[in-house]
This record gives sequence, C-alpha cells and structure tokens, in this order.
Amino acid sequence: MTTATAPASRKLNLGCGHDVKPGWVNLDIAPLDGVDVVHDLDDHPLPFDDESFDYIECIDILEHVDDLPDVMRELHRILAPGGRLRIHVPHFTSSVWATDPTHRRAFAINTFEFFSKGSLHDRGYYFDFSFASVAERTIRFQRSPYLPWNRPMEWFVNRGRKLQGFYEATFLARMFPAHAVEVELVR
Repeated sequence: MTTATAPASRKLNLGCGHDVKPGWVNLDIAPLDGVDVVHDLDDHPLPFDDESFDYIECIDILEHVDDLPDVMRELHRILAPGGRLRIHVPHFTSSVWATDPTHRRAFAINTFEFFSKGSLHDRGYYFDFSFASVAERTIRFQRSPYLPWNRPMEWFVNRGRKLQGFYEATFLARMFPAHAVEVELVR
C-alpha cells in the first residue's frame, strides 16, 4: 500500500486502471503504469487525510467493492465540503454487470439517494454520514448502431425523476435495458 497524505492534486481518479489522468491522483489496486497510489478500496481507511479532494471520480469501480456503505463513508471523509463525487456504475438491467464475475452488485437510479440527506430515500438512521445532495442523476443506454432506439429512450427516461422511476418500475426497463447509472453527489 502506498500512502498519500498530501495529494499534489485535489482531484482523485479512483480505480483508474489504465485510464490514468495527468494532474490527478490516480488510485488503483493494481500497480499499473501511471498509478500514483496502489490501494485496495476494501482496505479502510483510504490512505488520504480528511477533506483531501475537491473532486473524486469513480468510473466503473463501486460495483467491485465488498461493502458499499463503508466505501461511501470513506469517500465522504476524504471529500472536502462542497466537493463533488462523480459515479458511473452498471444499471441493474445491464448485461455488462452480470457478465463480469468480479461485479458484486448493480445499481438503480435511486441507490445513491440513500447516502444523501433530504432525499426521498434518505436513510440517515443507517449511516453516520450523508452527502448534502444528489446534483445529477442519469440513466445511460448502450451506444450502438444495432440499438437505434436507445438514444431516444435515454432522452425520454431522463426528462425527469418521475420518468426515471417509471422506467425502472415497469416493463420498459426489461424491454429496453439500460447500460449504466451516473450520479454526482455533493458533500
């Protein structure tokens, strides 16, 4: 485990893999080229001081962790007040989530509302931390010339929260499977 107590950048690329971002702190479990910090997300605490980052990006990583609430607690701890946490994870109807044997879970559009105070799904009594808000929430669909209906479906579904909920609760989610959930939490 490499420790990083004073990040040179206030941006963290969590679970970066080969997507190393210059000028960011790049963390991954594998010691790949360009990775600044080698660390397992299931090993807590994360090797950063409280409020070390203004922006954290988690692209296709949270579906791999053992204990999502513990990881979210750590991300809350290392994110500065007013900082943003961008998350991209597989939607529960996506074939991708079930294909990868290292995936432990898939997500719905409201999953991260549980970690945000004042939301419809606020579960403050479950956790000893909470984000201030969910700033953005989008259901993404696979881009493919073989699936021409996905672009208009994505546009329709993301016109509002009620349509997102309607989509997930009805036959539409099974007829037109989504690819991913994207959210941005604010601390």
